[in-house]
Amino acid sequence: MTKTVLCYGDSLTWGYSAETVGRHAYEDRWPSVLQKALGNQVRVIPEGLNGRTTAFDDHLADCDRNGARILPTILQSHNPLDLVVILLGTNDMKPVVAGSAFAALQGISRLVQLVRNHAWGFDYEVPDILIVAPPAITETANAAFAASYLGAVKESSKLPTLYSDLADELGCGFFDANTVAVTTPLDGVHLDAENTRALGRGLEPIVRMMLGL
Repeated sequence: MTKTVLCYGDSLTWGYSAETVGRHAYEDRWPSVLQKALGNQVRVIPEGLNGRTTAFDDHLADCDRNGARILPTILQSHNPLDLVVILLGTNDMKPVVAGSAFAALQGISRLVQLVRNHAWGFDYEVPDILIVAPPAITETANAAFAASYLGAVKESSKLPTLYSDLADELGCGFFDANTVAVTTPLDGVHLDAENTRALGRGLEPIVRMMLGL
């Protein structure tokens, strides 16, 4: 029976390219790489939105970037699911959004609650959850990004430890994207094609294990 994985994320999941200020080729995005690695026994659903936060409003956006408000609708539209991979928190680092690793931690906790308490219906089981700590934000000469993410280099470096502890506490899987990928100095936030592919490859073993494959 085919297993279904939902990849819930932001521009790192959407595939934003700092080089082109566009989108990485489909085959370079990490959910695509993960899909190819897992093969036909798994269906990987990419659900990435540029600027998506864990659970906070972004009043500068032209769409709803609040991950907690949108998640129940996404879960319902892709029901049933075997695994939800959550890769969020980078945009929470913006001072105009939340500006702290602790705020992102609270947001991730809220997302886990939403998955666990969702009205799945049809006797569908609650999916497992994999929390992924995003690659740390790095210094950049890009003035706009540096200003937008003021203080984020230090704050984002706290996410792996916080997320790991939360995953242990809530019984979720955990993966630290910093072990396989680094952000590009072009804007300090996004992944180049090589690093987003590396993330997809890096996630394969734990996703395979959590799906029981």
